[in-house]
Amino acid sequence: MELTHEQKELKKELAKFKRKVVELAGEVHDIVEDTIWTDYVRLPKLSEDINNAMKEVIEFQEQHPYLK
Repeated sequence: MELTHEQKELKKELAKFKRKVVELAGEVHDIVEDTIWTDYVRLPKLSEDINNAMKEVIEFQEQHPYLK
């Protein structure tokens, strides 16, 4: 089944939401790997940002379950 133009655009939007989560998780990874002793104070805010970004992904997927 081929996606409609609208579905393709929604998939792109979902990909942006997911990319945001991955980028934030990458920041956490970099801190843990490289600078935990100096940048550990950034982890609570990053964790909160990841949580909020994941909520956006989940809400979007709930609104468009066929895109999962």
